Amino acid sequence: MRSTAHQHATAAGWDVARPPGPGPTAGVRIAGFRNRSAGPVEGPLFPHPAVTLVVAFGEGSLVVADAGGRRQRGSFVAGLVTGAARMRGEKVMCLEVRLSPVVARAVLGACPSELDGVVVALDDVWGRDAARIREQLGDATSWQERFALAQASIARRAETGPSVDPEVAWAWDRIAISHGRVRVEELAAEVGWSRKRLWSRFGSQIGLPPKRAARLVRFDHAVHRLAAGEGVARVAAEGGYVDQSHLHREVVAFTGVTPATAAGGPWLAVDDQAWAEHGVSETD
Repeated sequence: MRSTAHQHATAAGWDVARPPGPGPTAGVRIAGFRNRSAGPVEGPLFPHPAVTLVVAFGEGSLVVADAGGRRQRGSFVAGLVTGAARMRGEKVMCLEVRLSPVVARAVLGACPSELDGVVVALDDVWGRDAARIREQLGDATSWQERFALAQASIARRAETGPSVDPEVAWAWDRIAISHGRVRVEELAAEVGWSRKRLWSRFGSQIGLPPKRAARLVRFDHAVHRLAAGEGVARVAAEGGYVDQSHLHREVVAFTGVTPATAAGGPWLAVDDQAWAEHGVSETD
C-alpha cells in the first residue's frame, strides 16, 4: 500500500517529508508538503480524528473554504469534522500538524469544541506567534530544521496549556484504538463516572460527543482501507457497519462524496504517504 500511495502522491504533484522518528510531544504528528504542479491544485479537506493545523510559508498561495462558504487564506486550523471544506493552492509549501484532541486544547489554547465544522485562521488562534513561526519556517533551509522549530514550539505550548481530564483521555484512547468500534455506552462505567458527566466533559474537552467521535474514527479507518483497494463489502463488514449502504451513507455524511469518489481521488493516497509509519526525509 505504501508503494501505491507514494506513486499516487507523486502523480498528484506533491513532495512529502516526515521527521525520521516520533517527536517530543505525544499525540502530535508532523509532515511537510511541497506542491510541484505547474498550475493550481484543488481538493477536499477530509475530516480526520485529529485537529489539523497548517502553517503555509514561502511565495505560494493557499485558500481553504469551509462548508459554510467562509474562506481562509494562508495558515489555518481545522476542527475534527470539516464538512465539505475544500482547499485550493498554487506553489504551496506548508507544514501540517495533526493534533490528537487530547493535546489540541493545550497546544492551541482553545477548546476543540469551538472548531466543530469550521476552519479558522491560525492568526486568530495563535496571534503573533503565528506570524513568528511562519517567518521561522520560511527562513529555514531544510525540512528537518522546520520540524525541529515546530516541535519545540508545540512542546512549549503543550507543557503550559490546559490538559484534559485523565478519564476523558482514556475514553478517547479506547475509541481510537478500537477504530471506533467500542461500545461508548460502557465507557462511563469503565471510568467510574456517570454517563451525563462523561458526555459533558468529553464533548467540551474533545470537541465531539463520544458517539460522534466513534463514528469519525470508524469512518477514517474505513475510507483509508477503501483507498488502499479493499472491497466495500469487506470494509463494511469488518468496520462495524450494518451493510454497504450504511458505509455509503457515512462516507457521504462526512465528505459530501460517494465512497468510490473518496477512494479514487489522489488525496487519501497522499495522506497515507504523509502519515506512513516510517518517516520520509526529503530536502528542498
